[in-house]
Amino acid sequence: MTLEELLRSRDERAALQRKLLAAYPGCSLVCLTVQLPGEIKRSADSLLIGGAGLAALLDRFGSVLRHVQVRDLPTGYEAYLLLPLPERLVKQNCCAIEAAHPLGRLMDMDVFGQDGIPVSRQEVGEEPRRCLLCEREVRLCMRSQTHSREELLREIHRRVENYTKL
Repeated sequence: MTLEELLRSRDERAALQRKLLAAYPGCSLVCLTVQLPGEIKRSADSLLIGGAGLAALLDRFGSVLRHVQVRDLPTGYEAYLLLPLPERLVKQNCCAIEAAHPLGRLMDMDVFGQDGIPVSRQEVGEEPRRCLLCEREVRLCMRSQTHSREELLREIHRRVENYTKL
């Protein structure tokens, strides 16, 4: 995937988020994506992670779900869920899924209120995300490129293999 494709994908995702929030007034939006380093965003591992994330969200919120949309794109797996719940409550639940699920660290569950502004982990009392390999804040490892893409992809694949053996 090129940088241009990635940027276009982000713009399209943001436009879809605005459209969904406008179509479902009073709802919070969860946007599930998969965290994969590098230019390949769609793989067997990413599809399994995305599917597991969606299943966890449906298990948690299925009884109140107003709308779900899944997109399997070359730029990666995306799922959108609209819920008639306060965005901070939804974010707390998403953080709990990310913390408890065996693949949760590989899922990115962004939550938006009707204003379209994402709710941060810190707003709901959560710590910043941690690195998959060394437990430092992920932003620090990313900024300094502490770990190679290959190391990260090996760890992601190891986690997916372990999950499929459960």
